[in-house]
Amino acid sequence: MRAVHPIHRRLLLAATGLVSLVLGLAPFRAADTLPARLTDGEFWKMVSDYSEPDGSFISDNYVSNERSYQQVLASLAVGRNPASSYIGVGPEQNFTYILPLQPKIAFIVDIRRQNLIEHLMYKALFELSGNRAEFLSKLFSRKPADSAGKNATLNSMFDALASQPPDIPFYQLNLEAIQNLLIRTHGFQLSDSDQTGLARIYQAFRDGGFDLTYNGAGRFGGGWPSFAEIMTQTDREGVNRGFLASEENYQYVRELQRKNLLIPVVGDFAGPHALRDVGGYLREHGATVTAFYTSNVEQYLFINGVWKGFYANAATLPVNSKSVFIRGLIRTPIGTYSESPLLPLTSHYKTGLFSIAEFAEAFNSGLILSYDDIVKNRQ
Repeated sequence: MRAVHPIHRRLLLAATGLVSLVLGLAPFRAADTLPARLTDGEFWKMVSDYSEPDGSFISDNYVSNERSYQQVLASLAVGRNPASSYIGVGPEQNFTYILPLQPKIAFIVDIRRQNLIEHLMYKALFELSGNRAEFLSKLFSRKPADSAGKNATLNSMFDALASQPPDIPFYQLNLEAIQNLLIRTHGFQLSDSDQTGLARIYQAFRDGGFDLTYNGAGRFGGGWPSFAEIMTQTDREGVNRGFLASEENYQYVRELQRKNLLIPVVGDFAGPHALRDVGGYLREHGATVTAFYTSNVEQYLFINGVWKGFYANAATLPVNSKSVFIRGLIRTPIGTYSESPLLPLTSHYKTGLFSIAEFAEAFNSGLILSYDDIVKNRQ
């Protein structure tokens, strides 16, 4: 679950005319000019310039809590691969959404600076880990009892680590390597507060292990899915298509990270400039937003009365007829979708794809007045 800052902001633009804005912003060039990689300076300038002030949310969102996220992956790939660009929110589920799309560039826009720092932690761990076994070992500060080869199954890798307690010296060694890579090698200007946050996030993974949930280890009686559960979800055909499911998947995301092409940004969806800056960069390079993963952010936007601000921002993004929102919808035990994001743990997500162009048409026709209206017409 993701949030919008609780303070109501003045709406940036009237959201009328959304269809003409959205559909009129297809690429200005016949072929996009997105770079094959970004320099460290270019990457950090985008992170810094596009980011808005830090916001807050009711939980730490260490890992995803959406069990259904893989259910749309096959449909997502149809007619959208290779993708131009991807925008998402939240932590590691974005790595999996990127895989079927194969975008040239990806942006993660989240209201919490903690999410930006967590993505920088992931970036460093991808770069420091040549394969999945090394990545999991470093992520959870555990040395496996048995060596799990790079072509081992994900479950066997979990098994190799599960019996091991957290290794504090190993944690400290890896934390220093992460900090050195980000600050000294890449030259990213992390403040003292950023570095404190980095250590806290990394410690949460150390202490929580595979049982870590979106709100920490052992919270809410274990009702939220753990990291291990999220990583072992499957698509509708029972195939795990996650970023750790195979070495090939892992290496794709790792290469995107090594090229500085997965860019985390602090931004309120209804905020003054983060999404608009991302959209401006993409337009300048003749690119389109192929998919925009919003999770259930829009619920909070409606609750806080700033939903039109988000749709005005979304209207500035370059899209085409195939562009989709990926939405996580909270379904109650009786099978209905709720206006409230704060439901009992018996509720669960259902992930769906929604045409941005069709949504724009509905919005301009006055058919979008509540959160319930946006969950209609799922593809």
